[in-house]
Amino acid sequence: MMSTDADPRAAAAIKFFEHLTASDVQWMGKHYTEQAFFKDPFNEVRDLMGVQRIFAHMFESLDAPRFVVLDALVQGEQCFLTWNFSFRLKGQAQERRIHGSSHLRFGPDGRIAYHRDYWDAAEEFYEKLPLLGGLLRLIKRRLRV
Repeated sequence: MMSTDADPRAAAAIKFFEHLTASDVQWMGKHYTEQAFFKDPFNEVRDLMGVQRIFAHMFESLDAPRFVVLDALVQGEQCFLTWNFSFRLKGQAQERRIHGSSHLRFGPDGRIAYHRDYWDAAEEFYEKLPLLGGLLRLIKRRLRV
């Protein structure tokens, strides 16, 4: 793991993600460019307002969402983070966790211009759903070598 002290852009991004609250969504322009690209297994947007909608929806749909960054690698304008995302589905007590990674590219002013999240939606999400999960686990067992 690279010390993020050596790269203030990465340190600022990590601090932002790890302390993100619903009220911070309106200030995301401090961290993302106006034409920021964002993609995850469910979404793809190409502007700051779209990024804000995604994060606002996260806070509306989930209880206690939070990121913990595990590793950070920085090279030039590129940053790669691994993280755990913990949350509870609305009305449920069970905490869930998704392990994933983010590829970031910083713009000339140090804000995030590109953000691509990678995580296995089948393993981390769909397989945990009652009906669909059983079917996916069955398919996975049959395809296993």
